[in-house]
Amino acid sequence: MTSRLYGAIEAGGTKFRCAVVNGRTEILSEVRIPTGTPTNTLDACVKFFDSVQASLGELQAFGIASFGPLDLNRRSRTWGRLLVTPKRGWTGTDLVSPLSDRYSKPVYIDTDVNAAALAEAQLGAGRGCISVAYVTVGTGIGGGAVVNGSPLPGVPHPEMGHLRVPRDPRDSFAGVCPFHGDCIEGLASGPAIAARWGTSLDQLPAGHPGGSILGYYLGQLAAAIVLILSSDCIVFGGGVMRNGALLPHIRYSAGHSLAGYPLSPVEDRIRLPALGENSGLIGAALLALGSGEAK
Repeated sequence: MTSRLYGAIEAGGTKFRCAVVNGRTEILSEVRIPTGTPTNTLDACVKFFDSVQASLGELQAFGIASFGPLDLNRRSRTWGRLLVTPKRGWTGTDLVSPLSDRYSKPVYIDTDVNAAALAEAQLGAGRGCISVAYVTVGTGIGGGAVVNGSPLPGVPHPEMGHLRVPRDPRDSFAGVCPFHGDCIEGLASGPAIAARWGTSLDQLPAGHPGGSILGYYLGQLAAAIVLILSSDCIVFGGGVMRNGALLPHIRYSAGHSLAGYPLSPVEDRIRLPALGENSGLIGAALLALGSGEAK
């Protein structure tokens, strides 16, 4: 058993999860910090790592799995910063420097969905698969992928949740995305569900068409991922997916959208995360360990 320790942060729109892990990605200590202002939130992260290092020992590196959009171009002067984001007050926030300046250790960063895809590919639902995609359905909708063991890069990075797809004929909702209105995020995210029906998905009455409407949009996203990336595993996670009720609707819609193409049933490729809510955090830990470092 190794004694080397690593820091991991899953940076989300509602909370930051900070953890210390060992070389086997076992979580030794963890804290959840409500996402407030950038200064208060990042100061709380540093305070946690200060405290843990005082008791457990020095950390060797840090991994950050963050909501976006992010500048992931290492040649850019704004590498590691959030770009224009709907999260109020966070546009331009430097996520890397508070750690690198404080501890003088390597800091690796990628999107929360790329990191989650990395974790599920190595340790979860996508083990043994060549191409693993991860879609989170929560406050926003985002997608990342790992192909042949490496996270899918981009400038700035993939934004699968902002695809626009054919509308369900039962649905006249305008959408909540501030950029596109009725993209998939605008139609099927947690805020879209609340704005359309006034409650969360799990509070809708039995027989409500909400599940099939949301599944119609998310299934089209799954079909697009299969056609573009040939992913043999597509993991749907995030708060909206927590009870698994949407999964059959997504599988049905994806199969209907592909109409028998490709040869292997798409329904078999669409799965829930084997790592549960820890996919992003474990992915951040793998970044710190050097597995799938964002280039």
